Amino acid sequence: MKKNPSKNPLQEQLKKFLKTTKTPLIVLLGPTASGKTSLSLKIAKEINGEIISTDSRQIYKGLEIGSDILAPEDQEGIPHHMMAISTPDKEISLAEYKDLAIAQIEEIYKRKHVPMLVGGTGLYISSIIEGYDVPKVPADKAFRAKIQEEADEQGTLYIHKRLAKIDPEAAKKIHPNNLRYVIRALEINLKTGKNKADQKSSTATTPPFDTFMIGIDWPREELYDRVDQRVEIQLKRGLVEEAKKLLEQNY
Repeated sequence: MKKNPSKNPLQEQLKKFLKTTKTPLIVLLGPTASGKTSLSLKIAKEINGEIISTDSRQIYKGLEIGSDILAPEDQEGIPHHMMAISTPDKEISLAEYKDLAIAQIEEIYKRKHVPMLVGGTGLYISSIIEGYDVPKVPADKAFRAKIQEEADEQGTLYIHKRLAKIDPEAAKKIHPNNLRYVIRALEINLKTGKNKADQKSSTATTPPFDTFMIGIDWPREELYDRVDQRVEIQLKRGLVEEAKKLLEQNY
């Protein structure tokens, strides 16, 4: 028997998965410019999905071009959540993000739709699917300023190595250049005395949904070309003007 060339392996796997659970959660991961947005729209149409952004920048208003938020007219009728919900001066912590995202997932289930986590911020995704509570630790501005000063003097890699010594699991999930998240991980460790592994073992619960993971990967050179193309498009859309506006607003 000849194989049907029109059959899509991913599509077939998704169909089988959705038949096995009443609480599905689709997770679409990939680096910047890998094609997550276009693929997420295609999948959402096929499975009656709603998209929840797990991008740490798309949360904030005024960064629509830089964080590549789809304009409403380009969302093709697919509901999108957790985008442009706060101003840049009002930081949303990981714990707050998790609570908001899970609330969205529950609302999507009520509509008999399929929630889809789409983005590249590993900590956001892990907080939802790995079954542990994120400590609600308030920001310590003095501590953050001190670490920022050290980073300015010693470099971000120096701060990241400090995190790796006390919390290797968290360090693996945070890029050394993502200083804000490195500092936050240090802050949580300082306030709670626990690293990520301790938090997971002491507060682990079984997530109330079943997860289907999809990853997008490209050869390095091709991905770099895609990123370059993305930047060119963003510049034409007004990226520089967007940045100037944020500076004028003291963000």
